[in-house]
Amino acid sequence: MNGWLNWKIPPSRMSKYFFIADFFVDQVLGGGELNNEELIDELGESDAIGKINSPFVTLDSLQDHKDDRFIISNFVNLSPQCKTFLQKECEYIIYEHDHKYLRNRNPAMYKDYIAPKGVLINVEFYKNAKAVFCQSAFHSNIVKKNLNIENVVNLSGNLWSLKSLDKMLEFASKEKRDAASIMFSATPHKNTEGAKLYCQSNNIEYHIIPPSPYEEFLDQLSDNKTFVFFPKTPETLSRVIVEARMMGMSIITNGNVGATQEEWFSLKGAPLIEYMREKRAEIVKKIVEAY
Repeated sequence: MNGWLNWKIPPSRMSKYFFIADFFVDQVLGGGELNNEELIDELGESDAIGKINSPFVTLDSLQDHKDDRFIISNFVNLSPQCKTFLQKECEYIIYEHDHKYLRNRNPAMYKDYIAPKGVLINVEFYKNAKAVFCQSAFHSNIVKKNLNIENVVNLSGNLWSLKSLDKMLEFASKEKRDAASIMFSATPHKNTEGAKLYCQSNNIEYHIIPPSPYEEFLDQLSDNKTFVFFPKTPETLSRVIVEARMMGMSIITNGNVGATQEEWFSLKGAPLIEYMREKRAEIVKKIVEAY
């Protein structure tokens, strides 16, 4: 099939989707990848859906499937020629997890998160999408201000598997230490050092949560009453902050977190978990109806 990877179910249905991303969850265990995989699973319950890493997309493969529907997630490694073909010949949506319309992908470098026009990239690719799905109102507004486009949709949440939601409900009920959790990350903009300095300056006991298998990470994160996180770049939602909140934790953070500005963020524990259960169907419905 000209480089196309596995199908969720055999490609015999009339309605077909192709999901393009730089990486999938079996390659990189990140929040965006976990979210994408859940969307792929949900769509695969009713329609054929194919997955392909962005570097392997070719003009021939796009030509062969130009009448199908495309979901574009992270696309740093998608060639300019393929982006041009998609925007001229295909129906596609962008499922945005960060800020790929900027060369440095960090709008926090600019006043009010508005970048100079000279550093904008991929503008036509965003403009020609059937919809650009964002993770929060905070995220949506930054995209709109920079690109001046009207096809932006706020999903106001992420997708978690039912198994993960059940596990977080279990972790929410356990007894917690009067201490803070800090997520270790070697990525500078996640600012592990900033969180440590905050705790040290305020005499807060803290525990560094190392990279771990997903369920083990959630278990360790939820051992403490509070999660401290001071990202240096705008978090489109911050999946880990929502996870901490679903597990009954208090949050200490800054203004760079999309989740904290959503109405539902006042919820925590079981009510927030139930809200995200209901979000699963709502998010999938919005994406299906965008075409």
